[in-house]
Amino acid sequence: MTDSASLYDLTFTDNHGREVALSDFAGKPVLVVNTASKCGFTPQYDDLQKLHEELGPQGLVVLGFPCDQFAHQEPGDDGQIEEFCKVNYGVTFPLSTKIDVNGKGTHPVFAFLKDRAGGVLGSSIKWNFTKFLVGPDGRTVRRYAPKTKPTEIVADITPLLPGEAAATD
Repeated sequence: MTDSASLYDLTFTDNHGREVALSDFAGKPVLVVNTASKCGFTPQYDDLQKLHEELGPQGLVVLGFPCDQFAHQEPGDDGQIEEFCKVNYGVTFPLSTKIDVNGKGTHPVFAFLKDRAGGVLGSSIKWNFTKFLVGPDGRTVRRYAPKTKPTEIVADITPLLPGEAAATD
């Protein structure tokens, strides 16, 4: 259970050691993904980068949170992870420092997300590339399974983009 009323109340440390206030993204939809470099779902980095490039200019924020809690599939340090993502997938969206998504050391962002959107088998995260789409209000959260490709949720993202609400009124 988290005390935060909104994702925008939280912060994370990026992979360069800088503190990032999620309040910087207030009013925008945010796609948060726990990532890993040596997972069968790792090619989803391609789709995440595509969403970042295509929908980022319209307001979507894509954030990757590397995690090594599942079968040691993210063994590198922050620099190695960044290098792998850039060289193999052209990743330019923000990455956090490596974090835990379950257990005593659960990062506050993931405590908040799991509080708001439990999974089919309970709130704990079962594998890499679990995705959470947070609405522009910072409170509404929808969860997607690791096997769900990022491009499959575009229909859920588009109505949340700034300007879309005005266009549909």
